[in-house]
Amino acid sequence: METSGQLETGLQGFRYWPGALEPLDQIRLLAEVRAVVAEAPLYRPETPGGRPFSVQMTNCGPLGWVSDRTGYRYQPLHPATGRPWPAIPPMLLALWDRLAGADAPPDACLVNLYRGPARMGLHQDRDEADLTAPVLSVSLGDTAVFRIGAADGGPTRSLRLASGDVCALTGAARLARHGVDRVIAGSSSCVPGGGRINLTLRRAAGFRVS
Repeated sequence: METSGQLETGLQGFRYWPGALEPLDQIRLLAEVRAVVAEAPLYRPETPGGRPFSVQMTNCGPLGWVSDRTGYRYQPLHPATGRPWPAIPPMLLALWDRLAGADAPPDACLVNLYRGPARMGLHQDRDEADLTAPVLSVSLGDTAVFRIGAADGGPTRSLRLASGDVCALTGAARLARHGVDRVIAGSSSCVPGGGRINLTLRRAAGFRVS
């Protein structure tokens, strides 16, 4: 069911589809994601300042977002294996076609695994070439306490994203500040071993590729 994200956050352009994926579809998507991880293993990147992320990451698609001491960027190869990223799973491409409202398909999908105290500080997605292209986010596993606020500052609001929920940053909310304060352990049995998987689909082409 589609709802107005503005009702949840007050931000025009934030779109939210609670329960967009039924439980069986979540299991199917998880199998596709596990195939991605088997080919492109999860790793723990560093910030440009040398601090390790609390989440583990990998990517799929022609380009993958990476972070290390040289900065943030998109690149076509896994930094640990040196191999190209695997293809974006068909279920994610179908979600993008149905919900993103974009003219072109995604060329990058960041996979984040949150376990234990893992979190993500407030940030903006602004490493892409076209900052008008939407960002689509899919949640699997434990519920996340998601925080979002306007790009130019001011108050933020929290929203709980459960397994199967999908949201998008579009229009005026494309550069919204957002992050994950915490993950509620044990709130879902979808992900073996617990935790939350977040899948973020973007259009990155045109950004400097290393």
